Amino acid sequence: MRDDEYLAQDALGLAAAVSAGDVSPAELLALARARAERVDPRVNALAHRTDAHADARVAGPLSGPLAGVPFVLKDLHQDLAGEPATSGCRALAGHRATANSTVVQRWLDAGLVVLGRTTTPEFGSKGVTEAALFGPTRNPWDLTRTPGGSSGGSAAAVAAGIVPVAAASDGGGSIRIPAACTGLVGLKPGRGLVPHGPVESEPLGGLATNGVVSRTVRDTAAVLDVLVGADAVSPFAPALPDGPLLADLERAPGRLRIGFSTASAIRSAPHPEAVRAVEHAAALLADLGHDVEEVPAPHDDAQLARDFLTVWFVHQAVEVARVKAETGAGDDGFEQDTRVMAALGRAVSGVELEAATERRREHIGGLARLHATHDLLLTPTLGEPPIRVGSLDLPLPLRAATEGFLRTRTTRVLALTGVVDQIVQRNLAWVPYTQLANVTGRPAISLPLHQTADGLPMGVQLCGPLRSEGLLLRLARQLELAAPWADRRAPLA
Repeated sequence: MRDDEYLAQDALGLAAAVSAGDVSPAELLALARARAERVDPRVNALAHRTDAHADARVAGPLSGPLAGVPFVLKDLHQDLAGEPATSGCRALAGHRATANSTVVQRWLDAGLVVLGRTTTPEFGSKGVTEAALFGPTRNPWDLTRTPGGSSGGSAAAVAAGIVPVAAASDGGGSIRIPAACTGLVGLKPGRGLVPHGPVESEPLGGLATNGVVSRTVRDTAAVLDVLVGADAVSPFAPALPDGPLLADLERAPGRLRIGFSTASAIRSAPHPEAVRAVEHAAALLADLGHDVEEVPAPHDDAQLARDFLTVWFVHQAVEVARVKAETGAGDDGFEQDTRVMAALGRAVSGVELEAATERRREHIGGLARLHATHDLLLTPTLGEPPIRVGSLDLPLPLRAATEGFLRTRTTRVLALTGVVDQIVQRNLAWVPYTQLANVTGRPAISLPLHQTADGLPMGVQLCGPLRSEGLLLRLARQLELAAPWADRRAPLA
């Protein structure tokens, strides 16, 4: 198989070629490695290579629906025994996993060949992938731009043609944001559908889940089929799809009622390209026979953002304390923004945390009321086109002032200076639409239906009610057939 033939196939296409004997897993691994050696020095998508593990895999028999297909894991809660597991944190630079995560074992059982682990921001805490441990990861469509985060390394690896599909995870948009930035499909499954064992049960109180970024809808469906179902430490047994999602993919979704909105209290004026992306998707959906209309935002997204960040900051405080206890690391093992979030999390009272958690009912109720009259909600995935690498960095004077507050443990004073508001605004204003699905636990998918005038990808998001993964995938397949995107390649690919 030539490099151009490798690039032309999605994961299922490569698996079919292996099954037919047209190519061997070892040959596919060599092609993926050659791609990585050519393009990764420019995009910085791979945090670690797992060469010995991959060589052992292709030397033996492989079985499963994706046997022989090259794959990469995200370096965050997707542990591969014996390999580095750093979560993008300098304090964990020498840490290695002792066992496979449940999702990783399921990917291995499906026959995938893991050739590396991808970059992530520290603890997955940002919508860009610029960890101090790894350096910035860049977008294959424009190397001055971010591929998003926190699954930015995985998205860059797929968009650059290293692998056809890559592991990702999503606690606030971290599958959908990178997919939107790099022209890929990104589905966040509903709460609990994909397990987190064996170490964790339900990270971030159910906000986070695992999945993939891919070039085709069928690859996303095939990988989700591999992952679904509780494990021994799952907090509950979710209602599973009625059958394999891939097998049902070509069934028409029927005539749907779809409400669209670009409104956001966090970003009062969405970028014109975000509006164009939704208008284009709405027109395409109407052409396909669906009933599409503009609707008010179904929730108070300013309050939802505050509640989301309250939970997130407390989570960062817990993570920093855990890593310090396990490694003996000091503050210099963590980035400043992480320490700010952890300090803010320590300042949250139990009552404040419980109130933020309890208010999920209000956000769920608002979305449920919309879904009582509309099958799906359509929004932008991004508030603006992929931002430039480094644009979320605080100016040096503010960084110096922030360090002083952290060292003197006067975090509440820090909050009064407006620095915290700047951090929040800079990090959420360009991605204000994705947290709703995490807080409510509903499935949502980003699809690469739009490009800016400069040729940058701009995804749109469809959010559904509980158990609508199959519907989202069937509609995504209908859109993929009507407006194909898989052959649209990043310049680097």
